[in-house]
Amino acid sequence: MQLSREALLRAYRQMKVIREFEERLHVDIQTGEIAGFTHLYCGQEAVAVGVCEHLSVEDKIVSTHRGHGHCLAKGCDVNGMMKEIWGSREGLCKGKGGSMHIADVDKGMLGANGIVGAGSPIGVGAGIACKIDGKGHVAITFSGDGACNQGTTFEAMNMAVVTKAATIFVFENNHYSEHTGFEYAVGTQKDIASRAEAFGMKVWRGDGTDFFSVFETMREVLEYVRVPGNGPAAVEFDTERFFGHFEGDPQRYRGPGELDRIREFRDCLKNFRKSVTDAGVLEHADLDALDTEVLAEIEESVRQAKAADRPTAEDVLTDVYISY
Repeated sequence: MQLSREALLRAYRQMKVIREFEERLHVDIQTGEIAGFTHLYCGQEAVAVGVCEHLSVEDKIVSTHRGHGHCLAKGCDVNGMMKEIWGSREGLCKGKGGSMHIADVDKGMLGANGIVGAGSPIGVGAGIACKIDGKGHVAITFSGDGACNQGTTFEAMNMAVVTKAATIFVFENNHYSEHTGFEYAVGTQKDIASRAEAFGMKVWRGDGTDFFSVFETMREVLEYVRVPGNGPAAVEFDTERFFGHFEGDPQRYRGPGELDRIREFRDCLKNFRKSVTDAGVLEHADLDALDTEVLAEIEESVRQAKAADRPTAEDVLTDVYISY
């Protein structure tokens, strides 16, 4: 499927926003001004953007503890995100969610989640709601290779098949469950997709470092799941993360030169730039201009986040319970 020039520029910009948003967090977290645990998504941008570029506001997503990329790709406001992570009452969740619990229901982003594997059951519930609604909307639950070993994920996949929920399980295999290698921790022929297949759903696989592979794979998956009655599906994307499991993780479990090789040959932004410029559909100058624009946007978001109001003691007692 040939994307228009405008679609290519938008996709690159979305990936660049995620990259620069997190590269800036990586720097600012070292100052100690940002509270709480933070897990960065850098390196996996092609998955979030390649998936979410197909979605409308009515389609739902559920994220993980590594959720900044999913939120931004789904349309969450950059300034609201930055303020949230800096703990401001002006943030998307009034500073109460922080890095791991950002949500924006108006954008169809049902929430990041600090518990590994906890997003899958939520995605099934949202997928059942989409099925009942009958308008072809879907719910997507993102999980890592660590979450594929969780009982919640197995239960969710079974429930999705039984109920024919309009849910898509997107597994981002970045090869490490916290500090444990995928090759050690995952059985079943080292293949996450085959696990989903065993529950009776259709599965796909794709290169998560290649935006075009993700985009085309998701086009096929969504075409299938949006048909009423087809039920759930799963897709496994092979991808990489540039930073550690959490900010401060020295990554001593990595092999010699591993990160250098990943950044050189498995960087989805570099790969995207090479593909579109080699094909002559975009010029380096087009992408350089976007780089400059995005850097200014991130700088402004940090300026606003630092200046934004902090929560008061009274704020602790608001939005704690919701009455339906």
